[in-house]
Amino acid sequence: MSDYGDDGNERYDEPMDDVLEDEDDDLQELDDGYGVDDAEDGDVADDLGDQVEGDNVVNIGDKPTGGAKGPKSQRIPKEKRTTTPFMTKYEKARVLGTRALQISMNAPIMVDTETETDPLMIAIKELKANKIPLVVRRYLPDGCYEDWTCEELLQ
Repeated sequence: MSDYGDDGNERYDEPMDDVLEDEDDDLQELDDGYGVDDAEDGDVADDLGDQVEGDNVVNIGDKPTGGAKGPKSQRIPKEKRTTTPFMTKYEKARVLGTRALQISMNAPIMVDTETETDPLMIAIKELKANKIPLVVRRYLPDGCYEDWTCEELLQ
C-alpha cells in the first residue's frame, strides 16, 4: 500500500490519447481572432494606443480613464507643473529597468563603461551622471499629465 491509501493497481478507463485529442479540438474552437496572420499593417499601432507615443517617454502610474466627460489628456506646460521635482523610488525603478532593457538591446550608452557589462549597473551609472535620455510622464487625477526629464528630477 502506498502513502496515499491506494495500491497503485487501479486502471483508468479512458486512455490518455483520447483525452489529448479532445483538448486539441477544444483549442481550435477557442480562436479569438487575434492571430498574427489576421493583423493588417496598421492594426498593431492602433491596438497599442499610447504605448507608441515616443521612445523616450516612461509612463508612471495608470492613465486616467476619465469620467462622463472623457479623458483630457492634456500636457501641462513646464512653468505650470505642480508635482515635486524629486524622483520617487517607483519612478527610479521604472526608469532604471527601462534603460537597462534598452542597453541590453544595444542602445547607445551615454557614459564611459570601463569594464562594466551589466546593463543595470550601466543604467545606474547613467542615472548618477544625469545622462539618461528618458522623460517621466506623471498622470494627474484630472487626466492631465506632466513631463519631467530625468535631468530635471533630483534623486
